[in-house]
Amino acid sequence: MTTTNEIDYPFEHLPDGGAVTPVAPGIGWVRMPLPFALDHINLWLLDDGEALAAVDTGFGLEPIKAHWSQILGADARPLSRLIITHCHPDHLGLATWLTARNGATLHMTQGEFLGGHALWHQLPGYSVADMIMQFRRHGLDEKRLDALTERGNGYRRGVPEMPSSYQRMFAGDRIRVGEHEWEVIVGYGHSPEHASLYCAALGVLISGDMLLPRISTNVSVFAATPDDDPLGWFLDSLRRINHLPEDTLVLPSHGKPFRGIRKRVDQLIEHHRERCAALLAECRTARSAGELLGTLFPRELDTHQVMFAMGEAIAHLNHLVKRGELCRVEGDDGAIRFIKIS
Repeated sequence: MTTTNEIDYPFEHLPDGGAVTPVAPGIGWVRMPLPFALDHINLWLLDDGEALAAVDTGFGLEPIKAHWSQILGADARPLSRLIITHCHPDHLGLATWLTARNGATLHMTQGEFLGGHALWHQLPGYSVADMIMQFRRHGLDEKRLDALTERGNGYRRGVPEMPSSYQRMFAGDRIRVGEHEWEVIVGYGHSPEHASLYCAALGVLISGDMLLPRISTNVSVFAATPDDDPLGWFLDSLRRINHLPEDTLVLPSHGKPFRGIRKRVDQLIEHHRERCAALLAECRTARSAGELLGTLFPRELDTHQVMFAMGEAIAHLNHLVKRGELCRVEGDDGAIRFIKIS
């Protein structure tokens, strides 16, 4: 076990591709590769008696299918249920393929099902063209805008097929899987209606992307809802899981399983407080999100990261507007800037 600032990591070794590592009674840890700087995702297999239930799927790539075939081929039990935490490609990517493989049922919240379809079908407010228009108004330079345009709809590359039906989950639902009952905890800010799963009997939280041990979860503003405050929603969601027992084993989608919920929530709240303070210091004169990217992300960003960075910069600025600390100013040309309220 390793300990960092009161956060404990009880598992030293990472699962190999196509392998399952037990982490609690009836729970297996699967680690799949991702084609990004964030190079992996954790998936979870739950003992469902004569079958298995899976939480999330991995990115829609042939090597990930091969890993799944190896895992499921090594276990004589079929996949009975597939539970999706949220609609992002690394979580939903192979849902259609996996459910068809064994006839498994698909479970997710309505917000995630519809949000995924909005991105996949490029509906108004969720299209690449609308994102480019939004980022241009927020001051992103033309070189980076051109790169995002050329990148196109990355969502479809990660989700080759969108599921056409599902069984809807609600906040507070209790789902029995094998011998254990899991409570659905819905969080906001990272995605439309993110579902985490908590089992009190096991003392385990499958947190998805809502609580990660070493990186901060992305919160972004979409063109469809330009005045949203996803950062505020995310921080409220963190506070709502902060009541869980401190010795809860957290199974995150990225990074290692850990214990120390309250310490990690406190770290994330402080992290976003510091980011907001840094933005306020830069907004004594009117500044755009594009101009402030270097304040929040001083490192070099690839095109994929620029998309998330811009969404997050706008989210922090919107949050400060909601708190009454910044004023949003729109120029005659439609450009959007923010200035500190004295």
